[in-house]
Amino acid sequence: MSELSSLLQADRGQPARTIHLVDPQGFDAWLGQQPPRHRATIAAQRLKPTGFAHAILPGEGAEDWSVVGVVANTSELSPWCLAKLAEVLPAGSYRLHSGEPGAAAFGWLVAQHRFTRYRKDEGGEGPRILLTGDPARVDDVVRQAAATLLVRDLVDTGANDLGPAELEAQAASLASAHGATLTVTKGAELERGYPMIHAVGKAAAKGREPRLIEVEWGNPAHPRVAIVGKGVCFDSGGLNIKPGSGMALMKKDMGGAAHALALATLVIESRLPVRLHLLVPAVENAIAGDAFRPGDVLRTRKGITVENTNTDAEGRLILGDALTRAVESQPELMIDFATLTGAARVALGPDLPATFANDEALAVDLLACGTAEGDPLWRLPLWDAYDDMLKSSVADMVNAPEGGFAGAITAALFLRRFVPGEIAWAHLDTFAWRPSPKPGRPKGGDAYGLRAAWALLRRRYDGR
Repeated sequence: MSELSSLLQADRGQPARTIHLVDPQGFDAWLGQQPPRHRATIAAQRLKPTGFAHAILPGEGAEDWSVVGVVANTSELSPWCLAKLAEVLPAGSYRLHSGEPGAAAFGWLVAQHRFTRYRKDEGGEGPRILLTGDPARVDDVVRQAAATLLVRDLVDTGANDLGPAELEAQAASLASAHGATLTVTKGAELERGYPMIHAVGKAAAKGREPRLIEVEWGNPAHPRVAIVGKGVCFDSGGLNIKPGSGMALMKKDMGGAAHALALATLVIESRLPVRLHLLVPAVENAIAGDAFRPGDVLRTRKGITVENTNTDAEGRLILGDALTRAVESQPELMIDFATLTGAARVALGPDLPATFANDEALAVDLLACGTAEGDPLWRLPLWDAYDDMLKSSVADMVNAPEGGFAGAITAALFLRRFVPGEIAWAHLDTFAWRPSPKPGRPKGGDAYGLRAAWALLRRRYDGR
């Protein structure tokens, strides 16, 4: 957090190099106003008015220079407009020639982060500091950047170093730092009280046992909000084993938990006036002699029964028990994050979390916040007609309908069985992974929907 704070500082007139921003519409007019040495330099560097292009402009003195960068729209900077410059400019301090960084300050911060747990940072450039005339926004931007980087680092960590115990340690650290209450349920108590979480995780090795992690924080008199995150620390597929290609990225199957922990951190560090209930069902979906099987009928905390038709549809099982626990505390709002279905990725690709909500006002607000924050979501329906696909001939329902149709929707409908209609609930089926790099967004773990959800909570509970 402190390292990020040093990269975004209040502008008090300290020495800094200038960043000129231009967009394609105004490029020719801007170029026509430049001195001959700038036009010659721009021509030599072959600067074109295309996204993320930039050029160095000479100044009056030998050591004096500035930079021009191309953005889509100078009057409305996105979170990523300055990200490329933050990656490639020399170390030093910078300020915009006109205007304020606004949303682009976020991208400036996260662009300079590297995941270095397993190898040294080969960049070696040193910090690029951005100055802003709007210091009141610095703390919130830094917190959002830190939360995003928490998601990235957790997801990028190998499953050998991040299992259920490590997710518990992350929650414990958060609770300890802020006077919150940590509750962890495992062993025989988990088997009795949360049978689906136990069933999914019981085949894991010693030290990687399943558990439900809960953190409660805030004034009990404040509105109660539950945040739930799927914590499958590695997903082999269970006895319905995945092929090697499908298993390659399954360290990221705890991406929902990473999002939930990050959002809870934002809530607590910002002291949002809510009573927070964070829930992370943490398991490894492993293969052993006591692994749960296709055809097993599972009992649930809610009391209904589930015919397990596919051990690779385990995320919705552990979430069912966690959602039931969240409901018992009667929150007015619940949000869950889960890397739940490949069907959502087929439909929407990696950038757009499939978003479901049982409350129209919540859906409208959440999608609007995503658009405003440059963290887009895409709503899919909780289509009632597909609820029949969950029918079972031997239990109250199945976890994975035959045929594969509408996989993201039927998974959401499964979760809806554990959420009463009077509680406003949103489910984000997020990818948590960036398959190819973009400025400020390296290949690897990433947060999708986190800033949208945070903006929603701020609007609802802090008037921002």
